[in-house]
Amino acid sequence: MMPRWFYKYKLYHIPFWMFYQFIWWTVAVGNPIKAAGIIFTTTMFPKYFTYVFWETLGVWFNLYFLLPRYFEKGKYTTYVLLLVATTLITACCIVPGYYLTASLAGTTVKELFHTDSFLSIVLANSLPSAIAAMTLAMSIKMGRSWLQTKNKEQMLEKEKLETELNYLKYQFNPHFLFNTINSIFFLIHKNPDMASASLAKFSDLLRHQLYECNDKQILLNKEIAYLENGIELERLRQNTNVEVDIQLPALYDARLGIAPFILMTFVENAFKHVSRQADQTNWVQIELQVAGQELRFLVANSVSVEEEAGEEVLRYGGIGLKNVRRRLDLMYPGQYELAVNSNSSSFSILLTLQLSVLQGVPLMHKIA
Repeated sequence: MMPRWFYKYKLYHIPFWMFYQFIWWTVAVGNPIKAAGIIFTTTMFPKYFTYVFWETLGVWFNLYFLLPRYFEKGKYTTYVLLLVATTLITACCIVPGYYLTASLAGTTVKELFHTDSFLSIVLANSLPSAIAAMTLAMSIKMGRSWLQTKNKEQMLEKEKLETELNYLKYQFNPHFLFNTINSIFFLIHKNPDMASASLAKFSDLLRHQLYECNDKQILLNKEIAYLENGIELERLRQNTNVEVDIQLPALYDARLGIAPFILMTFVENAFKHVSRQADQTNWVQIELQVAGQELRFLVANSVSVEEEAGEEVLRYGGIGLKNVRRRLDLMYPGQYELAVNSNSSSFSILLTLQLSVLQGVPLMHKIA
């Protein structure tokens, strides 16, 4: 196994382009053993080395500077001009290798290579080779990117199906339905107004889960409304002395979108594992902040001293911390941070997420 720095600094380009040039020399002389002998046991090595060095450098400059800075940002004209210039410069830099090879052989370029014109060497030899190297490198790069994109799409689709199945199980979990409906039933005689409000929240929650969250991105205000309803129903069906501190943003851009069920997963975990001791304060803290397109979501809860803070505490709504991170990796690559903190008295997560902007809705939204 190659060391990490070998891949970090893209040094795998060197053996690849050495082999690439060796193939061309083999084609030219018709025998790989003979080609190796010419390259490594004669004065032809400077010529071979200059091809490998400058084409590796040119390809590296194109792939890791020109492509991300110009092509991927839509600056196609600038990219093409700079690519042409890079290819020409690469071809010109190769030519001194011919003169060095001839000098070491004690002869002239004309006698050894049957030409003494700098331009003719560029046009007949180094430029076609540089163009071929650039074309091959870009083909490999784009082919790899296409495969990665297709693989990511397949993984996203699989993740979406798995998530939908998990939440369908949650939606129609008889235990959840029984506890919630039973709590509302007892409220009908004790507090009819609260029972009516709870039933409305329950209806809204099911409607959201069934009909409003089938897209990859939904409006943040809908997810927050779902979050509020879910929290109220959790408080109702828990029926314990748990203090819940909820802080939601008063004002934010209503065009912001978020992947459904990302936030509620952490809230469910907090209510599932919150302490229920009579001799201590039991609490759940939920804080959501939105600044521009950055969302910060803090969920914390008290835990019993006796409760193990192991794998069970780290399980989020039956999906697991590993799968939650995986879903975030797929839907928000490089756009999120998830910090988990656990100790003997509390458990908390802090999610920082870069949201996307959805079109066709009013600019601002205010929560009453």
